[in-house]
Amino acid sequence: MTWPSQPILETAAVYRARVRGCLLGGAVGDALGYPVEFATLDRIRAAHGERGVTGFVPGAHGVTGLISDDTQMTLFTVEALIQAHAREREKGIGGAWALLLRHAYERWLETQSKPGPEQGGAATGGLIGEAWLYARRAPGNACLSGIAQMYAPDPWLELDGKPGQVNPESKGCGTVMRSAPFGLVNPADAAFAMAARGAQITHGHPTGYYASGALAAIVSHVVDGESLEGAVLRTLRLLARHPGHEETSAALEEALDLAAEGSPTAEKVESLGAGWVAEEALAIGVYCALAESRGRDALLLSVNHSGDSDSTGSICGNLLGTLHGDVGLPHAWVQQVEGRSRIAALADDLAAEKARG
Repeated sequence: MTWPSQPILETAAVYRARVRGCLLGGAVGDALGYPVEFATLDRIRAAHGERGVTGFVPGAHGVTGLISDDTQMTLFTVEALIQAHAREREKGIGGAWALLLRHAYERWLETQSKPGPEQGGAATGGLIGEAWLYARRAPGNACLSGIAQMYAPDPWLELDGKPGQVNPESKGCGTVMRSAPFGLVNPADAAFAMAARGAQITHGHPTGYYASGALAAIVSHVVDGESLEGAVLRTLRLLARHPGHEETSAALEEALDLAAEGSPTAEKVESLGAGWVAEEALAIGVYCALAESRGRDALLLSVNHSGDSDSTGSICGNLLGTLHGDVGLPHAWVQQVEGRSRIAALADDLAAEKARG
């Protein structure tokens, strides 16, 4: 047997750390922001001090570190990608990822509407058997209604900037907050296309699906060793090739310009929007990851604002974790986040499946 050379082993270790970092970082940002998701900045500061949230604070039933639908859907995305990659590797047949993704989201929808294993529900393999994922944590209406329509996009669908079939006017951040995993296992062009098409399962507005594709492309470039700023610039060039990209591109350009000013503040975050819609959530996550040199400070910046704090925190965490790996995340927060062991194991499964290919 010939063992891999040391540089290959090191590359594999770095990749695995990036995958773990992306998923765990997203979960940490989600858990930091979830308890204050619907609070204004003034209310956050009144409750937690002038600096706002400085760590995990109690959420539902006084529990800290709970994740929301953002991390739930991200994990089901990962499960679908593992299945699709294994199918293509074993059978040499590609193109099933869109249907497998829809099926994965249908399983997530089941966790939001049916009793879990602890309540007598039927436990099966995979994430659907994880009791902790059955918590309903303010899921987006477009995600719920869209998945119920059981639409699977054509995997070769042209991205022409026209509204999709499902919720054609919706561009909520429920698209972008679940799409980082596409960038972990695909080159940027493919990651962009798959994430954008996958977003159309629930959201049809072009900005909704382009923002989803943009996050995946940024993650892919970072996995390949690009700086975060460089990854965003490359993604802007990719976006420019697609009709109807303007809202998404403008939001990313504004995030880049604001980060270049230095001196990050919550007020600057709020100048980018509230994060309820896809391009704003993406811009806030990118801005915070760029504007603060320390991961801890970037994550806190991303959740202390009057808006969708868990989604912006999740996106920022995805980016920081991909950039620095799981060892670059605040260790105490990673240890406290809900589902940590299962998230890490799923990340390792994704990295291993990618390596087998």
